[in-house]
Amino acid sequence: RLTEVRRGVPDAGGLVIATDHETARAYARHIRTITGEGATVVLSDDPDASKKIKQFSASQDRWLVAVRMVSEGVDIPRLAVGVYATSTSTPLFFAQAVGRFVRARKRGETASVFLPSVPTLMGLAGEMEAERDHVLDRKPPEDGLDDFLLDDAQRKKDSPDVVGDELPFETLEAVATFDRVLFDGGEFGTGAEPGSPEEEDFLGLPGLLEPDQVRTLLSKRQSDQLKAKRAAPDPKEPQVTPHELIANLRRELNSLVGAWNHRTGQPHGVIHAELRRACGGPAIAQATAEQVQERIDKIRQWATQRSR
Repeated sequence: RLTEVRRGVPDAGGLVIATDHETARAYARHIRTITGEGATVVLSDDPDASKKIKQFSASQDRWLVAVRMVSEGVDIPRLAVGVYATSTSTPLFFAQAVGRFVRARKRGETASVFLPSVPTLMGLAGEMEAERDHVLDRKPPEDGLDDFLLDDAQRKKDSPDVVGDELPFETLEAVATFDRVLFDGGEFGTGAEPGSPEEEDFLGLPGLLEPDQVRTLLSKRQSDQLKAKRAAPDPKEPQVTPHELIANLRRELNSLVGAWNHRTGQPHGVIHAELRRACGGPAIAQATAEQVQERIDKIRQWATQRSR
């Protein structure tokens, strides 16, 4: 994505937000392996952190990996690609992180933030978009920045982000696949495999586009993919492992929750909580395939009953 953006914005940079020092250094090693270029690593207790950030901001280096630096007034206008690779999920920290990518220097500059497809973060993204839509009727800030989102987050939660806000976990294994693009209240994507032409359709958007152009291009590419799938001959049904089955069901449920969010205005987290109360069982991360399927059936039932 960063390579594509730099075709139109040559100095565009990327920021990976890490949870701790160990993961930050690991991310930097991955970046060097993938791109052949090193990344600037900024740690919260590094006495030279501000100097490194200033140097990165003035350079044309590609990647910055940071721990907790998004909440300290970091202003790097050339940031165009973000990776939310931290377990911190408080509304304040999320708003501050996304706020690093709204400093467009001229019309048409496009920024992308990659998020794990988990209900908490998707809910925060939806709430932030709703807040943005709400304030669009008011006079925008003179500098054109979205700092009002950070101010709103500060009012909701006064305490700074702390270690206790993180979700304790131990990484065992992870496989990432492209899920969908969230843009302007819509969801675009067909579950493309990494490295496939279908994924490239969404990650290869030009870096200089007006919002209406982005929506038009996303809609067209999604429509083209769906038409191609319908026209293709039905392949033999592959064997699906239990892990793949539950991953597919979770994606389907998250997609339905997103659609219900756009229809009702309810935050994603609230919808998941209602489904859990209605169907029983644990949180979606611990739910079995049968429990996830039950929630899918329930939200489809809601859509049928409440549309009458």
